[in-house]
Amino acid sequence: MSKVWFVTGASRGFGRRFAEAALSRGDKVAATARDAAALTDLVTVHGDAVLPLELDVTDKTGVFASVNRAHDHFGRLDVIVNNAGYGLFGAVEELTERELRDQLETNLFGALWVTQAALPHLREQGSGHFVQISSTGGVAAWPLLGGYHASKWALEGLTESLAQEVAGLGIKVTLVEPGAYATDWGGTSAVHADANPAYDGVREQLYAFVQSLDFGDPAAAGEALLEVVDSDNPPLRVFFGAQGNEMLPQVYADRLKTWTDWADLAVRAQGAQVA
Repeated sequence: MSKVWFVTGASRGFGRRFAEAALSRGDKVAATARDAAALTDLVTVHGDAVLPLELDVTDKTGVFASVNRAHDHFGRLDVIVNNAGYGLFGAVEELTERELRDQLETNLFGALWVTQAALPHLREQGSGHFVQISSTGGVAAWPLLGGYHASKWALEGLTESLAQEVAGLGIKVTLVEPGAYATDWGGTSAVHADANPAYDGVREQLYAFVQSLDFGDPAAAGEALLEVVDSDNPPLRVFFGAQGNEMLPQVYADRLKTWTDWADLAVRAQGAQVA
């Protein structure tokens, strides 16, 4: 049976590839973008299988209206892909309050509004699948991306709770954690805080690290997502790209070692047990 998708940020990058992968196999897609004109070519190729929707995910009222319109149009919603987001670059000292709040409004609250809007429909159906596009930066952190990490770590916690809340309702939940891909995440869609020269050395190290990475093909990610949403038992978390499995096991090993090294202090910090 073909699925009905709701994909945010479908004008380019991952969102476009996810929409194209679904449409290429005969699924239907409610595709959103801040400028609906960017979705014209999708409609030209796929016709009525696409419902183009102009949406800024920070507009809570607009989100609920768009989700309800998509449900009314197609009669159901099967896969909700919270993809809309962008990168914020800057040392913690460099970030303005406005920059961080804007980051959270899009990357965290935008996903929250879509999730809350879609949940009643999926509960009524007794089925559906939330796909939250997180990042390897949702489980590990690097310098100069503190604001971005804050948004993705928050999304990870929110989503892990969501998965437990809806597990008995027939609803599946997956956090997709991509590594480096050839998208515009670090390009024109990114926001850069005003640079403080004190962090120029850290900036050089980060840029050298990024340039050393092998960037994945977003089209391959689109095909991989089809496997995830077709699975009878999809993962709560899944890496897209090789970097996750290459880098993050050591991150977790270091955390476990630190907790073990300080286990005695943890017990002392508990104090006497209260009956």
